[in-house]
Amino acid sequence: MERHNTAPPDDLAVVLACEGQHGPVIHAVNRPARLARVNVGARVVDVKAACPDLRVEYADLAGDEIALNRLMLWARRWCPWTVVDGSDGLILDTTGADHLLGGEATMLIEMEQRLSLLGLTSRVAVAPTWGAAWALARYGPVRAICPPAQLAAQLAPLPVSALRLDETTLILLRRLGLKTIGALAAVPRLSLTRRFARETLRSNPLLRLDQAMGHLAEPVASKETRPRIKAQAQLAEPIQDPTAYLPDLCEDLCNRLTHHGLGCRRLSLSVYRTDGEVSTITAAIAAPSRDPVHLSRLFDDRLERIKPGFGFDLITLEAETVEQIAIVQNRFDGGSDEELHLSQLIDRLVARLGERSVKRPVRLASHLPERAEGMAGALNDAQAMIATLTRERPIRLLSSPEEVRVVYAVPEGPPAQFIWRRQTHTVARYVGPERIAPEWWKDRPGTRLRDYFKIEDQLGKRLWLYREGLHGDGRGGTPRWFVHGMFA
Repeated sequence: MERHNTAPPDDLAVVLACEGQHGPVIHAVNRPARLARVNVGARVVDVKAACPDLRVEYADLAGDEIALNRLMLWARRWCPWTVVDGSDGLILDTTGADHLLGGEATMLIEMEQRLSLLGLTSRVAVAPTWGAAWALARYGPVRAICPPAQLAAQLAPLPVSALRLDETTLILLRRLGLKTIGALAAVPRLSLTRRFARETLRSNPLLRLDQAMGHLAEPVASKETRPRIKAQAQLAEPIQDPTAYLPDLCEDLCNRLTHHGLGCRRLSLSVYRTDGEVSTITAAIAAPSRDPVHLSRLFDDRLERIKPGFGFDLITLEAETVEQIAIVQNRFDGGSDEELHLSQLIDRLVARLGERSVKRPVRLASHLPERAEGMAGALNDAQAMIATLTRERPIRLLSSPEEVRVVYAVPEGPPAQFIWRRQTHTVARYVGPERIAPEWWKDRPGTRLRDYFKIEDQLGKRLWLYREGLHGDGRGGTPRWFVHGMFA
C-alpha cells in the first residue's frame, strides 16, 4: 500500500520486505516485479542477484494493518457489511446494494476510481461466494464479474493456489498433477477425502473447494452484528459543511426508527472525506427519541468538531444505540403534547455545556442515608444504580448530621427533651427505632450502629434523629444523638 505522493513509476519493479528466519524476505510485490517473476516469500538477497534494478522498501506491517482497518470502514459507503480479508484485501457483502449504484459493473468501476484517487491500485471481483471473489480478484482478470451460472467455468482455469491453501498442501497438489481448480474438481471426492479428511481448513482442498463453489457457507461476519439503522446523503461534489443536509438526514433516520418501533439513545454523524479519512462526531440522549427536530439540534454546537479536510462527498447519520419506544397518548384526541420534555432539555444542556457538566441525583444501593444518594451524568442509565427503598425518608437530608445535647432520654427510646441549634425541643410523639448497622465492607472496625427515630416536637416540627451506639456495646462511651433530616 503506497503512501500518497510517493508512488514509483509504473515500469519500476518494487517490493516490500520484512524480516524472515534467514534475513529479509519479500512481503509484497507490484505488477512489474510480478512480471519479473519475483515471488512473495523469496529471500531479498536471492532476488537482487537475479534482478539488480529491483527497488526494495521495508514494509510497515503495523501501519498497513491500521490503514486497512480504516479502509474497511471507509468502504461501507457501498454496503453495510465489510470485513478485512488477510493483510491485503477487503470483503464486501454487496447483496442488495449493487442496484443502488447502477449495477455490478458500474459499482466495480466506481470502486476502482475512488481507490485510485487515494493512490491505491486495486483488483476487484464480484462473485456469489467469498472464496470465488478472493480467487478471481487475485488470479482472474483485473475486473471480474462472475454470475452464479458461470461459477465453475470461471474458477476452473485458475491455479489451485487460488483456493487459499497453505504452501505444503499446494506443493503436494502440484506433485499429484493437480495444478488448476478444474483438475482438482474432476478428481473423485472419495480419493481426496481419504487423504485430507483430518486436515485443517487451510490444508484441506475439498473444504476450500466447497466454500468457493458455495456448497459450504462462509458468511461475511462483520464486527457489528446488529442491524444498522442509518440514513445517508450522497453528494454530487465535495463540500465542507454538512449543516444543510442534517435536517433531512434526521427526518429519514426517524422514519426508519418509527418503522422498527425504536428510539435512539446515541447517534453518530460521519463524513467520508475525499482523502480516504472518516470524521465522526457522536451525541447521546437522556431518553429514547425519534424527534427529528430534537435530534438535529443536538449537533448545533458540535459540527465545528468535524475535520472536513479537502471536502467530503458522503454523509451518514447512524443510530448506534437504540431502545424500544412506545407511542404515548396523553390527549383525548389521540395525540400527545408537543411541549419540551425534561429529557429533551437535558439533551440540549449537554449539547451546549458538555456531558460532564450536567448531572442528576440518583439513589444508590446503600442503607446509610448519606450514601444512598449520589450524582450521575445526566445521560447515564441511572436505573441500574437505583436501590429499592421501601421506608419513608425525610424530604430534606442534612449534608452532615448535627449533634444535639440531650436533656432527658427515654430508655430504649428517643430523648424526651434535647437542645438543637440553641433551641429546646420537647418530644410530643415518635415512631421507631429503625436500626441501621454499619457496612462492614466499607466502614472501619469499631463503627457503631444507628437507631433512627421519627419525632414530632411540641410545635409540630418533624425531625429525623438517630442514636449512635448502644450502652455497653464495647465500641465507645455514652451513645451520641444527631439530627439527620426534616420531614414535611
